[in-house]
Amino acid sequence: MKWSWKIGTFRGIQLKVHTTFLLIIFWVVYNHLSKGDDIITTLIGVAFVIALFACVVMHEFGHALTARRYGIKTRDITLLPIGGIARLEKMPDDPRQELWVALAGPAVNVAVAFIIYSLLKISSHPVHFEEYNMVSGSFLINLMVLNIVLVVFNMLPAFPMDGGRVLRALLALRMNYVRATDIASKIGQGMAAMFALIGIFYNPFLVIIALFVWMGAAQEAGMVKMKSSIWNVTVSRAMITNFSSLNPSDTLAKAVNLTLSGAQEDFPVVENSRLVGMVRKNDLLHALSSGNINEYVRDAMTTDIQYTSPDELLNRAVVLLQNNQFNTIPVVKSGALVGMLTRENVNEFLLLNNAMAFSHKT
Repeated sequence: MKWSWKIGTFRGIQLKVHTTFLLIIFWVVYNHLSKGDDIITTLIGVAFVIALFACVVMHEFGHALTARRYGIKTRDITLLPIGGIARLEKMPDDPRQELWVALAGPAVNVAVAFIIYSLLKISSHPVHFEEYNMVSGSFLINLMVLNIVLVVFNMLPAFPMDGGRVLRALLALRMNYVRATDIASKIGQGMAAMFALIGIFYNPFLVIIALFVWMGAAQEAGMVKMKSSIWNVTVSRAMITNFSSLNPSDTLAKAVNLTLSGAQEDFPVVENSRLVGMVRKNDLLHALSSGNINEYVRDAMTTDIQYTSPDELLNRAVVLLQNNQFNTIPVVKSGALVGMLTRENVNEFLLLNNAMAFSHKT
């Protein structure tokens, strides 16, 4: 995610903070100082926000580490003002696995709340929930209560929250996955409409949450329908075979001319009929920024290439495109380049495929 910076790595998963997260820190500091609070009180307020978002991070790692048990990697976890986002390669195809992955995050918050409760009891601190007060309440009681709030909020049956995924997984145990997603997304959008209605009269922040939930539910339904339409389709049906390629001994001037003369942005580099590299749009722009248009392709190309096979399922190749944020991936068979798969071509294939499916229904 752009405008994010890495602050650490745990179990091979990068933890990042989005620049906008600092807005919360600035707001807390400003809020305390504008009321005349001293530095110690202000720092405690900042520490509370950091502690709360540490719980959010643990929540996301609950999802990520459970997904790893099922062979699903997590690229990174990013902290935003609205919470955390774990970028899993994909959600499990097995509803039971999705159920456990979805429940793992809230389970972490339940565990944190229980640990805080136990510590308070051990220390003989009276636990009164009426002490919850974001302004002057007990640090630990506030943190415990907010972890419970996180559980309740995340378990609401609405995408993209955990409760929506739990609902979809339970439905998918009894019906088609696409149908289960459609029902869960409609319930989610219904809840979003309710949030928006309440928010208009009582709390404008609920309107923002409603928009987030509505868009998340629609996006999830669209993604699942897209995947279902290419579930048994191979890459060979969607790849393009008419494309331009470069040789390592070509100059960047040739790449520039090919770019200007057509719609292709990424170029495979082929030597003796074998793929040896890729010159992507960013590689070309970076190389040209040095001002040497006569630089050889071999000096500008990327040799760390991820590719797919014409016999690979298209839905898996699409995941590769999405997870690596590529616009193009080469298609290789027996070491030879046989095609290219682009985001644009996949979208066109889906449009044509859906149009033909609709014409057959009518």
